[in-house]
Amino acid sequence: MSITTGGISIVLTGSKRGNQLISSFFINSLLVSLSILIHYEILYRLSLLIPKLTIRPRFRVVLGLFGAMCAHVVEVWIFALGYYYMVHIGKFGDLMGNFTGTLADCGYFSFTTYTSLGLGDITPHGHIRFLVGLEGLTGFVLITWTASFMFLEMQKFWNRK
Repeated sequence: MSITTGGISIVLTGSKRGNQLISSFFINSLLVSLSILIHYEILYRLSLLIPKLTIRPRFRVVLGLFGAMCAHVVEVWIFALGYYYMVHIGKFGDLMGNFTGTLADCGYFSFTTYTSLGLGDITPHGHIRFLVGLEGLTGFVLITWTASFMFLEMQKFWNRK
C-alpha cells in the first residue's frame, strides 16, 4: 500500500516490518535511556562523594575518573547486551564481517561504536543500524559530559591556594 500526499509517496509494507521497526525503536529508547540514567546517577554520586574525601585533591580527581570510566564501561555493556539480543532474536538485522555472534564480539563492537572509533571490521545490516548510530551519538554525549564534569571538579581543587 502506498500513500501520496503533497507529491511525497510513502510506501507502507507489511505489518511484520512495521512491528520490527516499532520494537527496534523501543529497544533503542530503552538502551539510550538506561545509559543516560546510569551516567547521571554515577556523576551525581561522585559529585557528592569527592568533596567529602579526606585524601589529597589529586587523588580525588583520579577517583572521579575511575568512577566515570566504570560508568562508561557499564554503558558500553548495556549496548552490547542490546546487540546480542537483537542479533540472536533474528528479526532486527545482523552484524557481519569479523563477527561470530558471541557476547564478546558484541562487547568489542559496542566499545568501538560508543567511542566512535568505528574500525569497520564489523558492519550492521537491518534495523540494528539505528542502534549503532544512537550508540555513537550517546557515547559522544556521555564522554563529553564526563569531560565537563571532570573539568568542573578539577577547577574546585585548582582554585584553592
